[in-house]
Amino acid sequence: MTSADGPGARPPKISAPDRVVEALRADLLDGNLAPGEHLREEQLTARFDVGRHTVRAAINQLAATGLVIHERHKGARVPELTRERIDTVFEFRSVVELGSLRLALSRRADLSPVEYAVQRLESLAEDTPWGTLIEVHGQIHRAIVEASGNRRLVAAHQSCEDELRLLLANLRPDFTVAKLAGLHRDLMDKLMIDDESAVEALRLDLEHAGRGALLMALQRQSQ
Repeated sequence: MTSADGPGARPPKISAPDRVVEALRADLLDGNLAPGEHLREEQLTARFDVGRHTVRAAINQLAATGLVIHERHKGARVPELTRERIDTVFEFRSVVELGSLRLALSRRADLSPVEYAVQRLESLAEDTPWGTLIEVHGQIHRAIVEASGNRRLVAAHQSCEDELRLLLANLRPDFTVAKLAGLHRDLMDKLMIDDESAVEALRLDLEHAGRGALLMALQRQSQ
C-alpha cells in the first residue's frame, strides 16, 4: 500500500463538476467561446457524458468567479464585452495594484519575483497558447500585489483574476508574445528607477495596455 502523499501515490480524483469546470474554464480563457455565446445544458451533458445536475453545478462555479452569467429561466452565457465591465474591472485593478505597489515601495520590498515573472514572459515562444501567455502575464501583476505583504490585497486581487483573463481574451488579435514581453520589460525597468516613476509606469500600463486596448477591441466588435 502506498501513502496518500508518498511516492507512487495516485493523484486525487477530480469530481465530475470540477472536470467540467476545468474544461470550460480553459475554453473561456483561451477565447474559444465567443462573448454572448450560450452554454447549452444538453450540449454540455453530451460533450462531457454527465448529467444535468453536474453541468448545473459546474456552471454555478463558473458564475461565482465571473466567467459566465447565469440568469434564471435564461440559462448561462459568456459575458459580453461592455464599457461598464471594462471600467469596473480596471477601476478595481487600479485601486488594488497601485495601492499594493505604493505599499511595496514604502516598505522597500523585494521586487525580484516581478523580475522573474517578466523573464518567464520573455522566454515564451511566439506560438505559446494564449491561455498560457495570459497566465504568465498575470503572474507579473500578482507578484506586484504580493510584494505589498498585505494578504487582504492579495485575496482581493485573486478574486478577479479569472474575470480579468476572460476580458483579456478579447485582445488575442492585438498582442504577440514579443509585444507583451516588451511592454512588461519596460514596466520592470521603470519600477527600479524611483517610486514616482514606478507608480506612473504601472498606471500607464493598466490604462493603455489594459483598459485602452479593451476599449479599442469593443469599438472593433461594434463595427
